[in-house]
Amino acid sequence: MNLPNKLTCLRVIMIPFFVFFMSVNVFGGDIDRYMALALFCIAGFTDFLDGYIARKHNLITNFGKFMDPLADKLLVVSAMICLMENGRFPSIALQIIIAREFIISGFRLVASDNGKVIAASMMGKFKTVCTMVTMIVLLLQIKGAIQLENMLIILTVVLTILSLIEYIYKNKNVILDEKI
Repeated sequence: MNLPNKLTCLRVIMIPFFVFFMSVNVFGGDIDRYMALALFCIAGFTDFLDGYIARKHNLITNFGKFMDPLADKLLVVSAMICLMENGRFPSIALQIIIAREFIISGFRLVASDNGKVIAASMMGKFKTVCTMVTMIVLLLQIKGAIQLENMLIILTVVLTILSLIEYIYKNKNVILDEKI
């Protein structure tokens, strides 16, 4: 278990604490939200850091290729569910994003059964960064920023759809080569 993989595991461990502060009124109002925001930002930074370290020191592993995107999805979808419960994130956007993740997970499962590992694409990484920024802006609850929030949500959904299309196109051989 190298450092990038440990950082990925740390990100997964942080998720229940993030959800706890989003869901339970421990300290009261804004303090809980800021605790959740801090956890989300730290977890998001570990995503950048683990990838940087893995590439710089040639520590890329199949575990990391599989677990890093999964950890991202768990963090982001947890945030979206909490924000949806608070009326801050539309359910249709969440449904589109979760559908994409199930489709890509299916592709990865089929590829894995055939001894292949599919790493995240640049479009997928760009979508992840946009999604993280959107979640941070929503968690900040900036007064008068409803147009910015809506624009970021729309951009996140558009990038989600575009990255799904790219993913399917680039990896269609995973399904087409599958023996029926």
